[in-house]
Amino acid sequence: MTDRRIQRMLDRVGQQILNILQENARIPYSELGRQVSLSAPAVIERVRKMEDAGIISGYHARVDANKVGWPIMAFVSLGTRTELYPRVIEMAEREPGILECHHVSGNESFVMKVNAPSIQDLETLIERLSPFGQTKSLIALSSPVNKPGLHLEDV
Repeated sequence: MTDRRIQRMLDRVGQQILNILQENARIPYSELGRQVSLSAPAVIERVRKMEDAGIISGYHARVDANKVGWPIMAFVSLGTRTELYPRVIEMAEREPGILECHHVSGNESFVMKVNAPSIQDLETLIERLSPFGQTKSLIALSSPVNKPGLHLEDV
């Protein structure tokens, strides 16, 4: 799909649709259409096109980690050798406590957002990462800003 075609989908109305869906992916199409001044069938078509183009990659429930027994949030950085990258990524994919794994620039190779039921569980996770290289961790005390996604604006 061409960049021009994607840009057409991201007009003012397309951006409004994405912003609303990021806030509430369960909104009925009729209500979504009312909010963006389109009919429900027109909104359905626009959403389907954005899904087909990969602009919308999925719909997810936001779960409160504290309420399900995983209250410890931390960011763990890992410096490792290039040849170990596939093994680190494989571990990150299968480890339930690793929510995000980002390959980054700078002195570190990866930064991971993790949740754990306890400090001991966080320590165990870090120990499992340690054979790959040097780790550093930051424990989040609170998250005063936690947006559901990108807020798009027509520029």
